[in-house]
Amino acid sequence: MVTEKLRRLLRHLWLDAGDARRALDEAANGRLEARIAQSEATHSGQICVCVEASLPPSYLWRHLLHGEPLSEVVRDRAITLFGKQRVWDTENNNGVLIYLLLAEHRIEIVADRGLTRATGATHWNDLVGAIGRCCRDGEVEQALLLAIEDVGACLQRHFPRSGEPPAPDAGLPNWPMIH
Repeated sequence: MVTEKLRRLLRHLWLDAGDARRALDEAANGRLEARIAQSEATHSGQICVCVEASLPPSYLWRHLLHGEPLSEVVRDRAITLFGKQRVWDTENNNGVLIYLLLAEHRIEIVADRGLTRATGATHWNDLVGAIGRCCRDGEVEQALLLAIEDVGACLQRHFPRSGEPPAPDAGLPNWPMIH
C-alpha cells in the first residue's frame, strides 16, 4: 500500500506538460483538431480535448493523504477543467470535455446536462472503458480519436446541425489543450 502510494506520487511529480506534448506531437494534435472540426460541422455541440500529464498536487494529496478514491479525484479534476475551459457555455448545453490523465492512463468524459439528459451515464461509462484500454496500451492518439468519433456521433444524433457549419473561430478551440 505505501509502496503503491509512493510510486503514484513519484509518477505524478515526474511527469509534466512536456510528457503530454511527447505523447501527442504536433502532427497528432493536428489530426485531432481536424477530427473535432469535421465532427462539429455535423452538430451544434462543442467537443473539447484536454490532456494532462499528472494531477496538480492539491488533487493528488486528496487521494494520497486523505484516502479519497482516485476515480473521484480524477473525475473532479475533469469537471474543474470542464468549467475552466467554459465547455458548459453552449446554447443547447451540449458541450463535451474529453479528459485524459496520462499518469494514470485514465480518461473521463464530462458531458453537459443537455447531452446527459439525452444519453444517460451508461453510454459514457461504456465509452470510457473501451478507450481506456487504448490508453493503457499506449495508443493515446487512437484513444482520443475514438472518443471524438463516439462523442461526435452522439451529438449528431441528438443535436444535428441545422443550417451553415460554424465559422472556424466560433466556439471553443479545436486544438487539444495540453496541461
